[in-house]
Amino acid sequence: MREIQCRLLVIGAGPGGYVCAIRAGQLGVDTVVVDAAPPGGTCLNVGCIPSKALIHAADEFHRLAQLSSTPSMGISAGPARLDLGATMAWKDGIVERLTGGVATLLRKAKVRLVTGRASIRDGKTVLVETPEGPVQIRTEVLVLATGSEPIELPALPFGGKVISSTDALALTEVPGRLAVVGGGYIGLELGIAYAKLGAEVTVVEAAPRILPQYDAELTRPVAQRLTQLGIRVLTGARAGGLSDSGALRVAGVDGAEDIQADKVLVTVGRRPRATAAGVDGLRLDMAGPFIRIDERCRTSMTGVLAIGDVTGEPMLAHRAMVQGEMVAELVAGQPRAWDKRAIPAVCFTDPEIVSVGISPEEAAAAGREVVTGLFPFAANGRAMTAGDEAGFIRVTARPDTHEVLGIQAVGAGVAEMAGGFALALEMGARLEDIAGTIHAHPTRGEALHEACLRALGHALHI
Repeated sequence: MREIQCRLLVIGAGPGGYVCAIRAGQLGVDTVVVDAAPPGGTCLNVGCIPSKALIHAADEFHRLAQLSSTPSMGISAGPARLDLGATMAWKDGIVERLTGGVATLLRKAKVRLVTGRASIRDGKTVLVETPEGPVQIRTEVLVLATGSEPIELPALPFGGKVISSTDALALTEVPGRLAVVGGGYIGLELGIAYAKLGAEVTVVEAAPRILPQYDAELTRPVAQRLTQLGIRVLTGARAGGLSDSGALRVAGVDGAEDIQADKVLVTVGRRPRATAAGVDGLRLDMAGPFIRIDERCRTSMTGVLAIGDVTGEPMLAHRAMVQGEMVAELVAGQPRAWDKRAIPAVCFTDPEIVSVGISPEEAAAAGREVVTGLFPFAANGRAMTAGDEAGFIRVTARPDTHEVLGIQAVGAGVAEMAGGFALALEMGARLEDIAGTIHAHPTRGEALHEACLRALGHALHI
């Protein structure tokens, strides 16, 4: 059996794991990273990147289909045609470029990538089953970055017509009728994409409204868009199993019904892989289903750290990346701690949603007094010229110091503003700081300027 010795061993080459490994390599730490799949994890291979590729392709096809039936701005088009197999091949090409790029970055940082399934023997020893045979790795520091996986419902196990988000990103034909179980961000992103590609979509959500993790004011424009796209939404409804005829059984506020569907996409959330690779054998302290960590991502076992989805909410790739970078620097002897004021959350629906910091609703629930300012894109010149005026930008701030506590937005392309929103909170910006910053005209970003002016009581363009 081949043996490897290293200073740092990372289990999992997802966004957290590969960033941790690359940064550690840059700092001269002898590092090994192990994963059975190509580097990039769920995000690059079957999550963030391929889903956004599909969403973009769906937007392009839908735009052409609209122009072929209803000319706009003096533009018309011929009948739109779709080859979903070719679309998926294009998507796969992007994934391959990115995963190959990560592998190159690992090599550049002198990180050893071992491809295979890891089995943890103890906090210092891991056995990896590789195509070339077993490899035993001994390490001084172990980082757990095992990620998460889709939740499977007992009544709707994956297989046949019941598919996960991973399966939905590999279809070669658009299902005529698609039932989506779960009205969260994953279900709606994919449901909207397939509706634009021509599927008849029904969304089944147990909560009273879609996207329950966001406040109602933010989700209202998305709900309106679902109606425009012909997507049927059943809220306060629970999906059961499949009937003898293969229909999806649903119990809702108006009674039970069977929904005919060619595919049933189950997107009711993700769960941490807290038992993967034998992690449970370490008997670490847990926080519910997650591995408990401190402000430096240390677990209850000395020399064992954990990052990313396996450590709790929010289960976001960019959170894992920042944790991975911090852990690498800690292993290299640098002083670091987790002290983030805000982690952006982005929902790539139509329109997109961004939330950074607290919302007015969350402030009220916590008994905090705040001032807010909201500016609609319907009064924004750039949004008008782009032909998409749905949504707004909203700021929440302290009434005494005017320190900005939260920024939320819903609208076309607002995901690209997330970094700026987070920067404002990280730097402790006041309403006056943003209002005093010259925002280029005409841009959608002017809506943030106007929202701050409105919170101060003197908006200019509304």
